[in-house]
Amino acid sequence: MDTHLHIDQNDGVDTRYSRQVLFSPIGKEGQRKLGGSRVAIVGMGALGTVLANHMVRAGVGYVRLIDRDFVDTSNLQRQMLYDEEDAASTTPKAIAAAKRLQLVNSQVTIEPHVTDLNSLNAEQLLSDVDLILDGTDNFSVRFLINDVSIKLGIPWIYGGAVASRGVSLTIIPGQTPCLRCLFSQAPAAGTTETCDTAGVIGGIIHVVASFQATEALKLLVGANEQLNLRMQQWDLWFNQNSAISVAGALKSDCPACAMKQYDYLEIGVESDTIQSLCGRNSVQIHPVIPSDKPLEYWEERLKPFGPVEKNRFLLKFQAAPDLHMIIFPDGRVLIQGTENLIQAKSLYSRYIGM
Repeated sequence: MDTHLHIDQNDGVDTRYSRQVLFSPIGKEGQRKLGGSRVAIVGMGALGTVLANHMVRAGVGYVRLIDRDFVDTSNLQRQMLYDEEDAASTTPKAIAAAKRLQLVNSQVTIEPHVTDLNSLNAEQLLSDVDLILDGTDNFSVRFLINDVSIKLGIPWIYGGAVASRGVSLTIIPGQTPCLRCLFSQAPAAGTTETCDTAGVIGGIIHVVASFQATEALKLLVGANEQLNLRMQQWDLWFNQNSAISVAGALKSDCPACAMKQYDYLEIGVESDTIQSLCGRNSVQIHPVIPSDKPLEYWEERLKPFGPVEKNRFLLKFQAAPDLHMIIFPDGRVLIQGTENLIQAKSLYSRYIGM
């Protein structure tokens, strides 16, 4: 028997969950349900790291981590699963998080995906789970999650935080308004604040993500009567909070939940694959046909043209003094140093080929 496990032989529940089991609304039966549950977390930034930490420590049996980015020193102030070594080695967030969390709970299956969630892969990545948790930082991806949720009947929990403000809402297909009932479309790029433009304090991250995580536990153990279906809003710095009923927002003409039109799953190829990342001074280019070239190929191809750094997960190429290309094994490229799509496409075409 594995000496790291301490199993109550009478009921098969690990004693590591003893304090959670003592909480009667969960109990032993609820703990077993958690152990048999599957959760996907989209985005492993500030909210995602707290969400993943809660899910893994609570004993959710399977946790899928989806993130396209890598650890940077600016993340360390609030993204609790990462450290300076992760930033120095340019480790993808999903990989760094999975490694840290596996040390926390070896009983949980943790599946990291270093990829961009988009209309080409969303159903594949989100179709086989019981719950989707939102750790993202942009509305386009949230509308994509919403489309998958409604189409496949999988609940999801929306969360967002910027500055000292946060918001969360639990969305259950067929029961609550969906995101498109509340917001007809994603706000235009540059019209909303981001952590890169307005900053963020760590406390609001934990408030929002802990609320999301608690609602997740309710859903996974079947305590639906205890769900908080109001939109929760907080501002920790200015001592404000509210809970707004959205039950009346359910629209009979909602494109997603009423009309079953999944616009974000069917978005055009060009807009889907070339995207300016607001507040990041970066452009992401994601090829429709995944690359079959290993990172070693790109290292040999690009090193005559400028400095190249490579690890197991990505390659960083300095194309100009203020421009870097980050190449991932699936062919996805981040071009750092510009938000100009034309400049980014030109650089991509020059070194990668369109």
